[in-house]
Amino acid sequence: MAITRIGPNQSINLASNITGTLPVGNGGTAITSGFINGGGLTMVDQWRLTANKTIGNTTSTFDANWERIDSTGQGTLSGGMTESSGIFSFPSTGIYLVSVNLGWGGVSALSTSDSRYFEFKIQATTNNSSYGFVSRMNGSLKYISNGTYQNLSCNTLIDVTDTSNVKVKFTAECQNDVRVSGSTSNNESNEFTFARLGAT
Repeated sequence: MAITRIGPNQSINLASNITGTLPVGNGGTAITSGFINGGGLTMVDQWRLTANKTIGNTTSTFDANWERIDSTGQGTLSGGMTESSGIFSFPSTGIYLVSVNLGWGGVSALSTSDSRYFEFKIQATTNNSSYGFVSRMNGSLKYISNGTYQNLSCNTLIDVTDTSNVKVKFTAECQNDVRVSGSTSNNESNEFTFARLGAT
């Protein structure tokens, strides 16, 4: 692979690992370490719910109606996450940021009562079997009228040492029935973002 000569005090950003010698112009010293670790994010992916989901007073997994964002103006960087029945698998080993923004609402068709708690969890497994929550956020809802909404954010770092065994899923429960809205045309009060930050 040909590498363009650069001058003193210039820098380049590398999207992936390369091997070889990087020449530096104007009498500079060539870099001959033989390996340069690529800089910057190598994978950013985002998913959303495509249909409404009711959350009640028993733990519910977000196990259906998922899609990668695809509306006009949206995009991902080497989006490589895969999903099956709400279980998300990572495309390669590394340290990942998993970030969730979620809104939920009280609607008269479900319940007109206040909800003292709404609990959302990011759950992870390292053996492709046993899940435990690694991040949890709580909220509450004062029902005022049909379509009263609240929002929360939840995030964590996941150390993916084995793509076959390290996976995540999302669960929630609420004192009274509430709705998490979904849409196929935009991020309707929910977005689930995955970003690979670097090597494990």
